[in-house]
Amino acid sequence: MTNVVLIDMGGGNIGSVRYALERLGAHAVLSADPATIGSAERVILPGVGAAAPAMARLRELGLVDTIRALRQPLLGICLGMQLLFESSEEGDVECLGLLPGRIGKLQPRPGVRVPHMGWNALDRRRPSPLLAGIADGDRAYFVHSYAVPVGPDTLAASEHGMPFSAVVGRDNRYGAQFHPERSAAVGARLLRNFLDGVPA
Repeated sequence: MTNVVLIDMGGGNIGSVRYALERLGAHAVLSADPATIGSAERVILPGVGAAAPAMARLRELGLVDTIRALRQPLLGICLGMQLLFESSEEGDVECLGLLPGRIGKLQPRPGVRVPHMGWNALDRRRPSPLLAGIADGDRAYFVHSYAVPVGPDTLAASEHGMPFSAVVGRDNRYGAQFHPERSAAVGARLLRNFLDGVPA
């Protein structure tokens, strides 16, 4: 059974992510303790809300350096994925800096509403163990107003008025902009791949 720690930063999706992991047989521990996080086999940074208060919360908990030092697989979900990058236009805040890039706001236009809420197709850009069994055109559930531009770390993209990164990865750091806990079989497969498929 994989030992996975969910970083407890107060995000509203923590309970549903934990339940999704437990359905897959993972022992999911919710913790803000640096030693517990550092000793986990896998670490997940979930998050909903805004980047500036989330980073302030991580600093308050003393977890910024802990997260930056992780060498085991790390998965950011939704806002948690955005926090892996260098900075965000949302509050003009410095983020964790684990992946290069700046988060930008999705731009509304006729027929394109922001926030982006709903099911969107995935466009695979690079092979990765995180995407094993997930095909081009498979759909996932998104809720967000900011996004990571498509770049060299994009594993899969999606589109809402503009292309954006739906799944990212570099070294031991991964992210999903969509909510795997709300994305049915595709979300369950991505979580399973993170637990068992990506190299430790």
